[in-house]
Amino acid sequence: MRRIVLFCCVLLIVSCKSKKPAVVYKKPATEITNITLLKLTDAEIVKKKRADDLGTRLLETCNVSRFRGFSSNEATDKVRQNATKEKISNVCQKINQRNGRFRGIDIVEITYNKKTDEYLFRYSIDYEKKLYKRELFVTINAENKVSAISTKEVPAKPL
Repeated sequence: MRRIVLFCCVLLIVSCKSKKPAVVYKKPATEITNITLLKLTDAEIVKKKRADDLGTRLLETCNVSRFRGFSSNEATDKVRQNATKEKISNVCQKINQRNGRFRGIDIVEITYNKKTDEYLFRYSIDYEKKLYKRELFVTINAENKVSAISTKEVPAKPL
């Protein structure tokens, strides 16, 4: 009887043992220094103009329901394959219902990745309805082609 009580006490103590703390992964210093935040005037004018033009053209598609595809000089093959009329029209329907008509874009920041030699342009998108905020991300590679383009809704900041 005494052994059973002692065994139950040991079992209770072992089962109440706390979990090990989670290990937090920290990026090495080399990964952090590869990405540089640039001033809005420091980016190459050609790359900035390409990002502005193609981003605006893509978003204006939602207003006119006619998409003029990207050429091989403007975008990589991967972007051209993913930017189909069907995908763009589906996204445009959702955006038009929530945000209204597209009015324009304003550049927010430019980051440069030294490792991949790519510029990431982040834009704030202006729509008729101000209920939901969206941003546009355009990545320009070393060949001055769009290697990625996407939009995402920015969650509202609590007061």
